[in-house]
Amino acid sequence: MPQKILVTGAAGFIGFHLTQKLIDRGDKVVGLDNINDYYDVRLKHNRLAATGIDTADIAYGISAQSKTYASYSFLQLNIEDREGISRLFEEQEFDVVCNLAAQAGVRYSLTNPYAYIESNIAGFTTLLESCRHNGIKHLVYASSSSVYGLNEHMPFSTHHNVDHPASIYAASKKSNELMAHSYSHLYNIPTTGLRFFTVYGPWGRPDMALFMFTKAIIDNKPIDVFNHGKMERDFTYIDDITEGVIKIMDKPPRGNMDWDAVNPDPSSSMAPYKIYNIGNNNPVKLMDFIEAIEENLGKKAKKNMLPSQPGDVPATWASVDDLIEETGYKPDTPVKEGIKKFIEWYRRYYKV
Repeated sequence: MPQKILVTGAAGFIGFHLTQKLIDRGDKVVGLDNINDYYDVRLKHNRLAATGIDTADIAYGISAQSKTYASYSFLQLNIEDREGISRLFEEQEFDVVCNLAAQAGVRYSLTNPYAYIESNIAGFTTLLESCRHNGIKHLVYASSSSVYGLNEHMPFSTHHNVDHPASIYAASKKSNELMAHSYSHLYNIPTTGLRFFTVYGPWGRPDMALFMFTKAIIDNKPIDVFNHGKMERDFTYIDDITEGVIKIMDKPPRGNMDWDAVNPDPSSSMAPYKIYNIGNNNPVKLMDFIEAIEENLGKKAKKNMLPSQPGDVPATWASVDDLIEETGYKPDTPVKEGIKKFIEWYRRYYKV
């Protein structure tokens, strides 16, 4: 049955793709984004244009109707804007909220930690309060694989302890999980946190490795390869991610009656609360990833081999057994195919 869904971060990479899929399956969607300048605003505007939102119609706090989809409208708004968010929830009567709005990036959190506190913690609190007072049936929100921090037990499992984050970004995402549990416990709000693992694909973020490497190689500039290339990432293609998100949105958690307070499982609770990894379950060596980009571009990269950066972790690898068991989720896009699709999009978008 079609639902009315709020997608925050709708001008962002994952939010844009998720919004399109929800519209296509018949849901009524309200997109929200503050359109900040963390990266090229033109890319965000062009994502919105692809869903029929005319950038000339965008003004802070004023809804813009899609010219392509009758079931889609967009609002420029900060999630930390308490009055604006409260008014939006009261007017729209959402069934489900998917919060993808956040200040992203591990390295940026080293130089501007306040941005993460304002958006990821204060903003998330505003959304939790609005969910509490407006009968939201399910809050799904973005966490991150970064929460695993100093944990080296592979593959990363939601049943592992994640109390040692390696960046303020990771700490803010861990905070979201704790805050969501409090609201699930106190107010019986079904909440599901999704720990995303290195999402990539067309319309991706310019601060992510695939985008930066592709641009640099095309422009005949060197790429920075940290930890001397001795890194692995569980790269996950955007279509696999959005498929998983939608499956989860349709299955609000119920309390785990087998949950043991003496030996607590961090991924669930007696409250309607759940945490999932959402990844490819297949880590790829960074140097193999670069080689696949080179093959698709037909051009070798000039490499600056550098030491590891503060906040980086050497490897990520998602255990997605719980997600598969609960939803049937199965990522099936090989990395080489995903890279090929990204580079095809990049050449079209930038006309190179």
